Amino acid sequence: MYIEQAYKGFTERWRYLVGLLIVFIGWQVLGGIPLIFALILKSDFMNSMPTDYGTMAETLGLNLFFLLVLLTFLGGMVSLWFVVKFVHKLSFKDFTTSRKRIDWKRIAFSFLLWGIISSGLVFLDVYLSPENYEFDFNPGPFFMLVIISVIFIPIQTSFEEYFTRGYLMQAIGIASKNKWLPFLISSSLFGLLHIFNPEVEKLGHGILVYYVGTGFFLGILTLMDEGLELPLGFHAANNFFTAILVTADWTAFQTNSLYKDVSEPVLGWDVLIPVFVIYPILLFIFSKKYGWKNWNERLFGKVLIKEEYVAITDGASDLA
Repeated sequence: MYIEQAYKGFTERWRYLVGLLIVFIGWQVLGGIPLIFALILKSDFMNSMPTDYGTMAETLGLNLFFLLVLLTFLGGMVSLWFVVKFVHKLSFKDFTTSRKRIDWKRIAFSFLLWGIISSGLVFLDVYLSPENYEFDFNPGPFFMLVIISVIFIPIQTSFEEYFTRGYLMQAIGIASKNKWLPFLISSSLFGLLHIFNPEVEKLGHGILVYYVGTGFFLGILTLMDEGLELPLGFHAANNFFTAILVTADWTAFQTNSLYKDVSEPVLGWDVLIPVFVIYPILLFIFSKKYGWKNWNERLFGKVLIKEEYVAITDGASDLA
């Protein structure tokens, strides 16, 4: 009963409206100040301030630009924590999971599983198509990238998970009293939040199939496992290994990674493989490991009203 965890705090609609406003300001306004300030200083006080990813990365340097982009999510994460704790009076543990405590083993398992698979796929592609990659290892910048990634990528990915599959899913679920609508909206919105990524400009809107499909995959993990632990681990692994292993001139992550993809990007059938092949396999693995049952109820069932939830759980965590 992950969505119903919101009942352990205050769930009036005005609180969610105020919360969304605070998060937006913290994420998009306050979080972006360091990046804008750095660009102004580097661009002769806005006489020629760059607006595209590639030029901004070139102006500031890859590591500094990457750090400043990630700092915007720090602003979002801090503001979301403030909203959950002080506007909704909900503990962050209850915001994270239906279990009695946050299951760090779940986070670690999801991180390691996807980290191994995604890294293996990268190295396999490098082996099969070496002409598409340049080995671009530069020790100093690379190890600085690793430090930045270890500290700030979990903040970035955690904010996206807590905001879409946490805050929005609970808000919509409590309002609609069903699970399918928050599942649909939060998963679709997660994909659409990537619409301004440079990959979309380069490859076209067809690439959104991957982003929206990933949103639905992570939504399934959240509802079936009754918590955010598995999505938190998966998302952190995905972005961490993407950042340190491969970059390209047309991707959102402009980094001092091990390899640079120099191929001409083409939107092909391979974009469907993660969504329709790899993700179902991962769902099978997770379902067997954690004994998932009642798929229809957990994904499309009703959300209890507060009185029903309190009567069933007596306000306590409903999972071990």
